[in-house]
Amino acid sequence: MTATPINIAIVGVGKIARDQHLPALARDRDYKLLGAASPHGKVDGVANFADVEALLAGEPAVEAVSLCMPPQFRHDAARAAILAGKHVFLEKPPGATVSEVEQLKTLAAERGVTLFASWHSRYAPAVEAARTFLASARIKTAAINWKEDVRRWHPNQDWIWQPGGFGVFDPGINALSIATHILPPMFITAATLDFPENRDAPIAAQVSFRTDDGIAVAVDFDWRQTGPQSWDILAETDKGSMVLSAGGSRLAVDGKVIQEGPDTEYPTLYRRFAELVRGQRSDVDLAPLQHVADAFMLGKRNVVEAFFD
Repeated sequence: MTATPINIAIVGVGKIARDQHLPALARDRDYKLLGAASPHGKVDGVANFADVEALLAGEPAVEAVSLCMPPQFRHDAARAAILAGKHVFLEKPPGATVSEVEQLKTLAAERGVTLFASWHSRYAPAVEAARTFLASARIKTAAINWKEDVRRWHPNQDWIWQPGGFGVFDPGINALSIATHILPPMFITAATLDFPENRDAPIAAQVSFRTDDGIAVAVDFDWRQTGPQSWDILAETDKGSMVLSAGGSRLAVDGKVIQEGPDTEYPTLYRRFAELVRGQRSDVDLAPLQHVADAFMLGKRNVVEAFFD
């Protein structure tokens, strides 16, 4: 018997919503898109509203909302939706601070609705294979190289350079979401954050982690990379050299490809959200966000030349 589709609405109609969320929802029979809310964008074929409050008042049949606005504005929208009895899907990062997402977890539990902090990179096709490999091996050292061109991926998006916008940790948290899933628990021992002299968020970061077992994990995030982009997690182990590349899409050990596949991250996220809603459960892992908070807390600020799009 086919389950009744979940009535869902998109809040925040920007690049990520158009590139990923809307296409994923359009192909998923678990959902029916009823509306959208955004001060700047609209979705054809559904009711459109200026903000989440208007959406909640104007489309009472909505059962769930997917929040795709910048993280600085996500808490208030999520709180309004939870108080209205709606299930909430949070685009990554789930909020601007750890404490605000903790408060949402508590509120969702009290109201009996689902809260899902989505970490899309964890659903890349080779991540589980990497996790299985590392669980069977003894890790000696590990490293993360996550370098891309901000002009290509975030053109004219001023919010990412503002306080709470995360800067280079916006893509970097994708790497941390994978690392916290496949590596042993770890903590930050040192960090240097490179802030352009005309920006309030870092353009690059070098972070040192250590696991409880003393394994060193060196992290290099950079938004100034041109040409080929680098989204790699590496580990030296007693069973060979592992490289998880292409953002988690390709796994190789000693140069031999073990697992590789196409990008299905957002369709898989929405399948997971449907499972959570129908199972009356939540999934809110804050480990990647906590690491970002720790990097800002412990990190040395280094001022670099001004950056212009």
